[in-house]
Parts: sequence; structure tokens; C-alpha cells
Amino acid sequence: MSKVTVVGAGAVGASCAEYIAMKNFASEVVLVDIKEGVAEGKAMDLLQTSSLNGFDTKITGTTGDYSLTAGSQVAVITSGIPRKPGMTREELIGVNAGIVKSVVSNILQYSPDAIIVVVSNPMDTMTYLVHKVSNLPSNRIIGMGGALDSARFRYRLSEALGCPASDVDGMVIAAHSDTGMLPLISKATWRGVPVSEFLSAEKINYVVEETKTGGATLTKLLGTSAWYAPGAAVSAVVQALLCDQKKLIPCSVLLQGEYGQSDVCAGVPVILGKNGVERIVELELTDAEKEKFASSAAAVKEVNEDLKNVL
Repeated sequence: MSKVTVVGAGAVGASCAEYIAMKNFASEVVLVDIKEGVAEGKAMDLLQTSSLNGFDTKITGTTGDYSLTAGSQVAVITSGIPRKPGMTREELIGVNAGIVKSVVSNILQYSPDAIIVVVSNPMDTMTYLVHKVSNLPSNRIIGMGGALDSARFRYRLSEALGCPASDVDGMVIAAHSDTGMLPLISKATWRGVPVSEFLSAEKINYVVEETKTGGATLTKLLGTSAWYAPGAAVSAVVQALLCDQKKLIPCSVLLQGEYGQSDVCAGVPVILGKNGVERIVELELTDAEKEKFASSAAAVKEVNEDLKNVL
């Protein structure tokens, strides 16, 4: 029996629930929302696809009744508000931090052994907040940003190479932000061969920049944040945890000396299994990559200062 809670039944949360259910590795997914009827309605809508899509996962929706989430092995937090016109970054963080803090308390009341996966933005800062308010061991708190950014990186690489994305390997580390993320071109390969052997410097730069602005590009096109790829990224992380897959996936985790950083959450490659973050993998970075990583971590720490009124 494996149970997953997804808090926030908006587009991203519902997408998470859909992909987790369709992959059939969890016995139950519980969708929680504060808006009356939304989680229940989306759960019902998704369950009506089960005979068509061939899954047996039970999907339960609830308006704020966390008792239904009891015994969850993994809890995913997608709840929060987008930044509105005229709203300062500090105001946005204040609102979302309050939401995340309340959600964490409710989750742990009924599922004290849960691994928490953070999706809410700003994701690295919200992941750090969970560390500060939950007293959970660091291996049980994971920000999913790197999984999504790496998928977008592989998409752009495959586009540039003219090959299937499944042929390409590449990862993105550092902060989950347009300016902070670090696509590791130096380690990107096409079937084991460095992509630099196939792509010009100009094309490589294009891939990197398009990856970094991947979320903003979609927001501009859609008028809202993306949901398919974020949902798929979460489902990949949750599956690695529940199925003890020992997968190497870049995620935002608390660094305590790794990569020369401490007391900050940033994206790094980790091994994910039944215990959560089972190992942080320290890569040998180039001097330029080390500099960018340090700069990215410093920017996250600056944003974390806006949590001072919440902690």
C-alpha cells in the first residue's frame, strides 16, 4: 500500500495526480484544496478516465480534510499564489510561506513519516522554509525544480541535435530560476558522446538560454504557468521514492558543505530511494560552473532573507 498526498488541486496539482495515477505505482492519491469542491471534482473527473487509461489507483479529493491524507508516504506541496501586478517579491513570499507553513503542519499531523516534495514557488526558498518549520531530517525534504529544468534542457538539446529526447542525457543544477539555473553543457551527451562534438558554440548558447527561460516562455504563450511537464517531473520524483529506484535526479536539497555551500537549498544531483535523498552526488565542475553555482546560491540566500517575518 503506497499513498501520496498532493496539496493544491490547480493545474499543476491535478497534473501530478494524473501522472502518478496513470503510472499505477501508488495505491491511492489524495488531492487537497481549499476551494470548495475543486479537489473532489478533479478526483472524480480523473477516476472516470481509469477504465479508459487502464489504471487502478484510487483518487480521493477533499476540501481541506487532512485526516483523509493519513499514512501518506509522500506529500507533494503545489499550493500557493502566483505573483500579481504590483505585488513585491517580499509580499509574494510572505503569502506563499504562510500557506506552505500551514500545509506542512497539517501533513505532518497525519503523516509524520512522510517525505515532502516541494513545488510551490519560489521553490528553493519554500524548500528551505520546510526545513526550518518541520524539524524533519534533511533527506525527507525535496524541491523538485531540477527534475523539471533538466527535462526542459533535454528537450532543447534534442531539438538542436534533431534526435529523440530519450537519446540525450543532461542535467540542470543550482537555483530554480531564470537567472540562477545552471545547465551543465560540459556533461551533456548524445548516446554518451559530448554534445559539443555535434553543436556549435552558438547553438549551445541558444540551448542554454532557452532552457533557462523555459518556464517564462511557456507563461508568455499560455498566460499562466505550465502544468504538464511540472506534473510529469513530480511523478518521476515520487515514483523514484516510492519504488526505491535509486535514480539520479537533480533536486533542490539542503546543502551542508557540498558544492562549497551551507544553509541553503539548491539543485544538485541526488540519488532518490525509499529513504528520500539517499546521497548527494558531488560533480567535478569547471571553474566557470563553480562561479555560477556560488552566485546562484548567494541569490537564493538573499531571497531567503524575506522569510524572516514568517520564521
